[in-house]
Amino acid sequence: MPQTNASPFTSSQPTLADLLTIESSASIYYSYARETELSSRFSSESVWFTMLVPTNKAVMALAHKPHQGPEPVEPRIGISEQELDESSKRNVERWVSAHIIPSRISLSDIPVSYETLQDGKLVTFNPAPNTMSDLPEWMRVTLEDRVRIIGMKEAQNGVLYLIDGTVVPN
Repeated sequence: MPQTNASPFTSSQPTLADLLTIESSASIYYSYARETELSSRFSSESVWFTMLVPTNKAVMALAHKPHQGPEPVEPRIGISEQELDESSKRNVERWVSAHIIPSRISLSDIPVSYETLQDGKLVTFNPAPNTMSDLPEWMRVTLEDRVRIIGMKEAQNGVLYLIDGTVVPN
């Protein structure tokens, strides 16, 4: 039988999952994201995501961590462990999806808003104050409440923007 020299497909560019794995400053976000079904799409070549990934420092600064969700209007006494677990999962899904735009974005004509994977959540990019015009476009914008983009990495299935704050889900 003749031998074939089949080689596995390799890409010169990493996937979003690869970038998140090696980006130590975003390990908390990726830890939360891996708890969701969305994470399986981070290595898919059939999707394009623009990810707004908060640094560990930004997540640590949150008064309520992503799994806790917003502060309840009325305190709930006697919540079962199952209810707490389901609530935590919903809160994480909401928070992670608010940081993902399911398309390519352009920052050349700002202000501009893009819909995220969280239903009804828009992220608006505005001109950053006091920036030089020779900087890359992503360095000349802020989003949400003056959150800055502090890094950008391209993947074969999207772009990862490291941000110094978080996107607040609806």
